[in-house]
Amino acid sequence: MQNRKPINIPVVPAEQGAASSCEEFELVALMVLGDSMEPEFIEGEILVIEMNGVADEGAFVVAETAEEGIIFRQLIRDEEDAWQLHALNAAYPDIPIPGLKSIKGVVTQKKKPGRRKAVKYYGEDL
Repeated sequence: MQNRKPINIPVVPAEQGAASSCEEFELVALMVLGDSMEPEFIEGEILVIEMNGVADEGAFVVAETAEEGIIFRQLIRDEEDAWQLHALNAAYPDIPIPGLKSIKGVVTQKKKPGRRKAVKYYGEDL
């Protein structure tokens, strides 16, 4: 077997690498933490997010809020036609947002670690 030269993969600390610093249409991967998006998203699953992707009602998004910082939720409209970040777990309240500028990225797929075929895609063009 040949000795291969290691590939240099940059690692950026969380303080510098949060979703707010990503370029337009860049893809990033994040791990689901917590139970706020159960049962659809389980802690430990990996999400692929298109940064600055087009967010439609019902999309799963990563958004920035004043209270929570960067947060993963479903984008919905309430009865007054205002945007909300909705947790699938009823134990968590909806978070109102002033508009779509709060959306930093849109989830395009999820994967269960260690299971090659356990992938689910999101979005109408997938």
